[in-house]
Amino acid sequence: MNCRQNWSEKSEVELNKQISREYQASLSYHVLSNYFNRDDIGLNKLVDYFNKASLEEREHADKLMNYQSMRGGIVKLSSIDPLTIELDKSNDIIEAFQIALELEKTINNDLLELHKIADEEGDPQFCDYLEGEFLKEQVESISDISKIISVLNRLSGSNNDQHGIWNFIQTL
Repeated sequence: MNCRQNWSEKSEVELNKQISREYQASLSYHVLSNYFNRDDIGLNKLVDYFNKASLEEREHADKLMNYQSMRGGIVKLSSIDPLTIELDKSNDIIEAFQIALELEKTINNDLLELHKIADEEGDPQFCDYLEGEFLKEQVESISDISKIISVLNRLSGSNNDQHGIWNFIQTL
């Protein structure tokens, strides 16, 4: 006997795609973390910040895998593309946060599409799960990162306050 009830094949397939996208985002954040850990960069607060973001994305993938299993689906991961992130040292901090902002917006958009599929498949429980576990957090992350970029842009404006940028990233 299987626990599967009102869990469509389309939802199962699309959820598996989302799990892989969460792992891809985790890998991207991990690459950013390791960039700031290089001996010629050495910004440990950003190492910690982006490593935490990487772990959160992996946690999201784990939650989604558990949900897939709870609904009677089978987790099938697709391959994750290797990636290289090239940052310009003169603007690397802002560039890293711009990458993070695009990652969060992309994941949010993907989750909204998944929510639409859940709705089309007549699965209010799946819609509720996505809303309660992910969508609010995504909006908050997008807002937080946008504010970080705004502060960094202000500090790097005409006076290019490197000391101010250093002090600011210590608060993250």
